[in-house]
Amino acid sequence: MKSARFLHRLVLCLAIGGSLFLAACGREGASRPDTGVVQTPAPQPEEEREDYMKFFEGIELTESYKGMDHANPLMTQSFGADPYAMVYGDRVYIYMTGDAFEYDGEGKVAENTYGKISQIRVISTADMVNFTDHGAIQAASKQGAAVWARNSWAPAAAWKEIEGKPQFFLYFADAGGGIGVLQADSPAGPFRDPLGKGLITRQTPNCGDVLWLFDPAVLMDDDGRAYLYFGGGVPEGKQSDPGTARVVELGEDMISIVGEPQKIDVPYLFEDSGIHKAGGKYFYTYCTNWQVDEAGTAQYGFRNAEIACMVSDSPMGPFTLQETILKNPGSVFGLYGNNHHCVFQFQENWYIAYHTRVLEGAMGVEKGYRCTHIDQFAMGEDGVIGTIRQTLKGRQQLCYVNPYEENRAANMAVMGGVECVPSDEVSKNFGCGNMAVAGIHTGDFIKVQGVDFGDAGPREFVVTAKPGAQKEGVICLRLDGPDGEVIGYVPVDASKGERLEGTDSEEAALANQEFRKYTAMVEQVSGVHDLFFIFYGEGYEIETWQFQ
Repeated sequence: MKSARFLHRLVLCLAIGGSLFLAACGREGASRPDTGVVQTPAPQPEEEREDYMKFFEGIELTESYKGMDHANPLMTQSFGADPYAMVYGDRVYIYMTGDAFEYDGEGKVAENTYGKISQIRVISTADMVNFTDHGAIQAASKQGAAVWARNSWAPAAAWKEIEGKPQFFLYFADAGGGIGVLQADSPAGPFRDPLGKGLITRQTPNCGDVLWLFDPAVLMDDDGRAYLYFGGGVPEGKQSDPGTARVVELGEDMISIVGEPQKIDVPYLFEDSGIHKAGGKYFYTYCTNWQVDEAGTAQYGFRNAEIACMVSDSPMGPFTLQETILKNPGSVFGLYGNNHHCVFQFQENWYIAYHTRVLEGAMGVEKGYRCTHIDQFAMGEDGVIGTIRQTLKGRQQLCYVNPYEENRAANMAVMGGVECVPSDEVSKNFGCGNMAVAGIHTGDFIKVQGVDFGDAGPREFVVTAKPGAQKEGVICLRLDGPDGEVIGYVPVDASKGERLEGTDSEEAALANQEFRKYTAMVEQVSGVHDLFFIFYGEGYEIETWQFQ
């Protein structure tokens, strides 16, 4: 089975109105989604439209593993674990351990050993519902940026302006043996290795006795100073006080440390350092271990593998235990496992990202492959968070999608049957960057939630696509559901597309099956709608789309 066929059902939207949210995504003055399709004659020739309609008669949508009203998991075209959020500009970037199927000698899916993971997956969003797939950073291994590292687990990311330019830093764990750092000029890379070795190793002072040198978290403080938190593991007989958490100040270059890492006293620590700041206080969050006894629960209130929260007046501590904020996801969704999280703020809202085994459970695999969820919570004025509710429904949409701008096809709320693949030389060489929707078969689909068409409405739809060997490729555009109102059809084959500016000659472009521009007339539509792309045919790829 190919990874693209995992999926997906489709999220019914929770869009919320308001010009404040619309302005954040570049659209102002839109109404609420209470206006329908304007009843104007279809601009597409009727006989041509009828021909395209026949392609879609009786087709079955690809099976979805994500419910119609679910925003969690964030993506289902691939797995992603140990999520970490970085806010940059008007977007949130989510970096995740690149879980991927391992197979046994008979070709069956095997237990996830984590030992083959060398990629870090990246997605981003402006509205907290539609996520853009940026691919997978080739972080570790001989094919990655850090050739000295074998694995890349549990990433953490931060950015800082250095010499007048924003620089992006990705911290990752080389299994449990050390922490590396990569650097880039953009959030999605390409990333380079500025050190050629680990930032934190067994030779780092006060780190030799840390069982697991992994799970970094980074804090950019208000004064411009940065701090790195890491560590984990339970020495024998020390389950209540493992002593394996560390914090150290980062240098101004973000790729060095200042002084020696200091111990953080953390009760029943297992792994998963987290850090955030609110109301002038510093909150250190972590996953408790699997050896919490009755005495520990009576004293601290938490149980095995839950996310606990400590508070301090200083980024270096000392920290005092405050509360439990997240139960083990297995207690909510079934399928217990390690618990890994990140707390972050975006557009004045507080969120927690965490991983579950929901996707593999829906697939019937149950071998330890993880997917990422995000839920919203309220931060109390006193800094108390409370136990955060874990849901499949997920979050409200913060702003609408502007259909009159060029949109990446790999930006979606839900999908069925497709995958995302590199679409340009940078992403092909480095694994991360601009991606295209591919792996298309008849019945596959994607959904873009909360698209604001405004009052006047479009007349044309333009898509850049790479035609496949099968001539009859057609995209059906529907509103508000996979069986909703049809507003147009777009044929995707080499004979109908227009060669893009700057590409090879027409003959070479056809021979190389390059991306081409396809334009189709559409019925006029106004207001806010969910936009569905239903696919017929196979072998073609979709890179961008735009209404005009």
